[in-house]
Amino acid sequence: MKSFVFRGFTLILVLLLAGCQSAPQPANLPVDDLVSAFRQLDQRLSSGDLNAAESQLATLQQRAAGDTRLEHYQRQLAEAHLQQGQKALQSGDLDNATKALSRARSLMPQAPALTTGLDGAIAQAREAELAAAEQQRQASQQAAARAEAARLEQARQLAAARQAAAIQAIQPLNTPAAKAPVPAKPIARLIDPAAASSVIAIPMLDNQDNERLRSLLDGVAADIVAFNCAVRIEVRQSKDFPWVASLLNARIKRLDPSFSPRMSQVINPAQVPQLVLTPKR
Repeated sequence: MKSFVFRGFTLILVLLLAGCQSAPQPANLPVDDLVSAFRQLDQRLSSGDLNAAESQLATLQQRAAGDTRLEHYQRQLAEAHLQQGQKALQSGDLDNATKALSRARSLMPQAPALTTGLDGAIAQAREAELAAAEQQRQASQQAAARAEAARLEQARQLAAARQAAAIQAIQPLNTPAAKAPVPAKPIARLIDPAAASSVIAIPMLDNQDNERLRSLLDGVAADIVAFNCAVRIEVRQSKDFPWVASLLNARIKRLDPSFSPRMSQVINPAQVPQLVLTPKR
């Protein structure tokens, strides 16, 4: 009897084990394929790779239109662009600051208040930049005007001295014993009047520094008129002679319209450009 009961219990246990082994396994649960994409978007935002993050967001907007998470990431990306723009503005890079502001606006057009702060700061920086440029322009104009006024005054004084000397030369003698007035002795600016000739280098012709060249030729013209100098213009190229000659002749005519300058040219490519002034004895 006991043996029969034992065999029955063993059979039941075997059937139960077989039933457990043949029971159906639970199916794998479905996985949200957007989770990985949103995780990548998070990582790119955290690392500051805004271009890649924006591209990832655009892909998600196509794949998951209507997903409530998209607006949150769109705003987060816009705020990251604004932070980038603030850093560019603080470093003085207005162009990149403006680009960052534009990207933020395109991401959140429905929230203009979000970009108001950076927009105003960029506008103020632009105004300051324009004001500084205008101030510099005005300062340059004033400096040029002062230099021109000084040049004209110098020319006026030289012309007045020449006119006074001419008047004294033709003034009739009051008495037989009166002596002819001694004309004022001219003052040389660049040459040595006692030397047979004087050399004046014009290296600024090579550098095309026309401002310095004009300034130097003002003094050269004064010496040519005052000491009746012949001038030899020695340049590297033939095209440079007409340029220097025209600048010099214009200044001579302003000082004395009746003066006829005597100019000659020498072409020497290996020599620094120069003027050789020879006073008439």
